[in-house]
Parts: sequence; C-alpha cells; structure tokens
Amino acid sequence: MQRVTRYGEPNADRSNVVLVPHALTGSSRVAEWWAGLIGPGMRYDPAAWCIIGINALGGCYGSTGPASLAPDGEPYGARFPLVTVDDMVEAQRRALDALGIGEIAVAIGGSLGGMQALTWAIVHGARVREAIVVGAHDAFSAMGIGLNAVARQAIADDPAFAGGHYAPDAQPVRGVRLARMIAMLTYKSDRLFEERFANRVDRAGGDPLRNRNDRFDVEGYLAYQGDIFAKRMDANAYLTLTRAMDLFDLRARVPQSLATRLTFVGIENDWLFPAPYIERAAARYASLGMPVRYLFFPTQHGHDAFLAETDALADLLKTESPP
Repeated sequence: MQRVTRYGEPNADRSNVVLVPHALTGSSRVAEWWAGLIGPGMRYDPAAWCIIGINALGGCYGSTGPASLAPDGEPYGARFPLVTVDDMVEAQRRALDALGIGEIAVAIGGSLGGMQALTWAIVHGARVREAIVVGAHDAFSAMGIGLNAVARQAIADDPAFAGGHYAPDAQPVRGVRLARMIAMLTYKSDRLFEERFANRVDRAGGDPLRNRNDRFDVEGYLAYQGDIFAKRMDANAYLTLTRAMDLFDLRARVPQSLATRLTFVGIENDWLFPAPYIERAAARYASLGMPVRYLFFPTQHGHDAFLAETDALADLLKTESPP
C-alpha cells in the first residue's frame, strides 16, 4: 500500500506533475514540511502544478512498513524485508501508473528524498524531464553509514526493542530518542550550534557547574528533539529507512536517458552529505553528456538547511535556468 497526497490537478496532457519524495522523517504531506517551495505563491503553486507526495515504502506514515500487518494478521516488525531506494522508487512508479501519470516534469527531494529523485532520473529518465537533488549525491558515504549504524545501535540496545518484536504500543522510546539526538548532530553545523548555544546553561534552568545532572543549552535542545521524535517514529521503520540510505549507490548505473536535466544542490557546512561530494557527482553525470548544473547553498544550518531555510532554497533554484 502507498499513501499518496496530491496538491493541484494534472493539466490536459498531464505534463505539470511534480513528484516530491521525502527525507528520512518526512511524509507524503509535503506542503506541511516544505512550505517555502510548495503552496500558493510558491515555486510549485498548486494552481499551476500537480504536486504529488508519496510516503516511502518502509516508512510509518501510511505506506506499507514494519508496523503494517503481515498476512498472518500480526505486524511485520523485525520480519519486514530489506528495502532499497530502488524499491521505494518502484513503488512510486506503480502508484503513478495507477493514477494514470506517465511523465514527471520535476522530481525534487532532499537527503533521502534527493536519493529517490536522482534514482528516478537515472533509472526512469525517459519519464522525468528534470530532477533536483538537494543535499544528496549518488552514493552514501562511509561517514554517513557509520553515523546511521550508531543511531541504529542505540535503538537495538534499548531493552524495549526486544529484537524488533515490540508491541505497537510499546515502542523502544529511549532508543529512538537517543538515535534522534545522534542524528540531530549530523543535521546541524558547528557554526550554528556555537551561535545558538555556545556553552550556555540550559534555558530551562539548572547549573551544570554545581550539579552534574543539570544540562547545557545544547543538551536541552537535543533532549527536546529526541522527545518529540520518539512520539511519532516507529523504531523498525527508522532502521529500515536508514539501511536503505546505507545501501544507496548509483555510480555503476547507466542513465536510461541522457536528456533528463539534473540540478544538484550542495549545502554549506553539511558534513552528512558534504558539498564537494555532491559537486563531484554533478561532474560525473555531466561527463556522461547529461545537462547538469551544480548550485551551492550558503548557510550556517548544515544539512538541515533544505528544511530550515526553504525560502532561501527556493531563491537559489531561481538563480539560473537548467541547461
């Protein structure tokens, strides 16, 4: 099953479709988390475009995932099969086919969403006029795989995880919370943290100079992010989607079409998907003869800038036209 959200209507020849795959913790409701790009008066205005979001296979916001019921009537849990980005895109292809949509004007996504957008361009390029890949490149790095491994281990080490066979109402909250705290460190930059928190004490109170259990401000921020995330993320889905990121590698794949336009966006201070890696990926596809542009997104946010500074991203995408 695929959860699909649509904003706007296809035009007569269905040539105005924008597909927006989401990142690790997103959903099909793309206008809710990418409001600077999608919505009335935005780059992708539903009055002119048909914007489609599809929840990723293996996720926990409507599409089939580990929390879904298996044929035996019990949740898949740890029995859920390995999922790749290719699988996510294939599920999206089937959903679009069922909707009668053949051509995609633009596939755009950030992070894991960017991996999916690039896969659309390389594997199904005959159907995609343009792909915009934000904060992602054509193979996940060793650093990214390592960071995901640590986050997954935090979940696995929570006794409540029970090898992935926990009850739906008994999530391994401590593990998911810690995994999110680890991940937040990869989404932001040192510059941003220093500007926002430095070594100030927690704004909620306390004094770590007097009590070792009291927190610095950055600790309070990470704890807050962990708390709110643990309320909405299924642990097995987190493991499934992060593993799909680890397995992502398009470098040996031959593009189906050299006509698909590619836009890569490298983000300043992004150490999860470093900008130089993205620029090198852009150069590789340009060397194959594809129309490619590389844009650099200046920001102090780091990787999370594609969500935190959507207005700036929209402005950046207007700076020059694809070749």
